Amino acid sequence: MSKISFRFYKDHEVRAIWDEENSKWWFSVQDVVGAINDQSDYKKNRNYWKYLKTKLRKEGNELVSATNQLKLRAADGKRYDTDVLDAEGIRLLAKYTNNQRAMDFLDWFTYSDNTIDGQSRIKAYTLWESNLVADKDVGKVKALQQIHAYLFGGLYDFAGKIRTKTISKGNTLFCLAEYLHQNLKAIEQMPETTFDEIVDKYVEMNVAHPFMEGNGRSTRIWLDLIFKKQLKMCVDWSKINKKDYLDAMIASHMDSSRIRELLKQALTDRIDDREIFMKGIDYSYYYEQED
Repeated sequence: MSKISFRFYKDHEVRAIWDEENSKWWFSVQDVVGAINDQSDYKKNRNYWKYLKTKLRKEGNELVSATNQLKLRAADGKRYDTDVLDAEGIRLLAKYTNNQRAMDFLDWFTYSDNTIDGQSRIKAYTLWESNLVADKDVGKVKALQQIHAYLFGGLYDFAGKIRTKTISKGNTLFCLAEYLHQNLKAIEQMPETTFDEIVDKYVEMNVAHPFMEGNGRSTRIWLDLIFKKQLKMCVDWSKINKKDYLDAMIASHMDSSRIRELLKQALTDRIDDREIFMKGIDYSYYYEQED
């Protein structure tokens, strides 16, 4: 069971693990309980699930017997036996709880993968098995276009296409459309042999923002490919707090020191670790969720 997923409901992490034999996801019950109750305290969630499990057992509820135990990695980096339920079990748990918070969670749980982000993220997971970007193309605009087209093909009609309109986000104005192609050529030619050079290139590509949507998700994968090729390293995105990352990227238009610091502390040599990759995709998509 090597496919790991980290999904986020209102900033609460919900861990999941893929069961290849039975072709389904198993979800951490404790994480679901925490998400429903808006509770981040590990012990409180564990105790609440312990209480609820005893109550269900006394009532003869079959949900307890449907619970499995699998090893999931905790915040301390170690793996522990964790109570898990499949998707149907999670739906039954939410319905049993039967309050508005549980129903809101159930709406998210049931429909989240039907959104553009949900469908795109599913595509992103399969990048692990693909040889989408040739080694010789890593770091080029062509590679970024290939990633974007892969993630958003069939979802956006502009998937993989360089934008022809000027765009902005908040108070940030990205590269003017009339100068974009010239700017991208200059970025492509930037050196990428050291950590600092790679981050400089990443920051400039973010300032360029070559696509109408989906820039962050595509460019973070592009960045990791460059790190892997040049430094035999990649980013463990789970070590970078969402707000810290977003604030650092906004600041990077004038000062890249903060994003440089965040990326350096999150580098790992586990470039062949599927869990690091899957976790990276989930965190990358989490950064784009509206608060």
